[in-house]
Amino acid sequence: MKKEKSLKPIRMIIVDDHEIVRCGIKFLLLAFDDIKLVGEARNGDEGVNLCKELQPDVVVMDLMMAGMNGVEATRAIRKKYPEIQVLILTSFLETKFIQQAMQAGAIGYLLKGTSIDELVDAIRAAAIGQSTLAGEVIQALLQPSQASSQLVHELSKRQEEVLTLLALGLSNQAIAQQMKLSPSTIRHHVSQVLNKLGVTNRTEAATTAVRVGRLSILLG
Repeated sequence: MKKEKSLKPIRMIIVDDHEIVRCGIKFLLLAFDDIKLVGEARNGDEGVNLCKELQPDVVVMDLMMAGMNGVEATRAIRKKYPEIQVLILTSFLETKFIQQAMQAGAIGYLLKGTSIDELVDAIRAAAIGQSTLAGEVIQALLQPSQASSQLVHELSKRQEEVLTLLALGLSNQAIAQQMKLSPSTIRHHVSQVLNKLGVTNRTEAATTAVRVGRLSILLG
């Protein structure tokens, strides 16, 4: 009987300036045969160099590090090696950091309080190009700001969430995966958002979201 060919494990590296975090994740990943930790880095510069050397599938990236920080490293990796996905794992929930990381090209954003199973699921998703955002991250992005617009207030809660994810640059497919809805449902919501905002495309919708304070950093 012909033996089935085993699937190649997901090759990943971790970039974090705390050795205890790196060691903890390394130990916990031993329980998962489909993920192989092939390298560790203490800062963004080392992380970018490791990507050149090892060509991993996924990078698990901290944000606040000496030298090149996580946002800068993510931007450099995605520019030089677009086939490598970057998953943010940090203690910071501030909206500005979330926006900066996603606009730098990160495919997901998790908090360090997440479980190993949630982290592994996010690594698996990243390896096939699917986005993962922690529930707390989405809630942080949806918090009302002082700057407001009557147009945005007319959106339903679900449409506000679609607008936020849209403005972060997620595709309809990625938004559908994140919200656990069908792509056709997301297309309908996007259409409704555009109609209610009085805009004709996603870029104008994102610009409106920035202007009224839904996102505090210009999305470029």
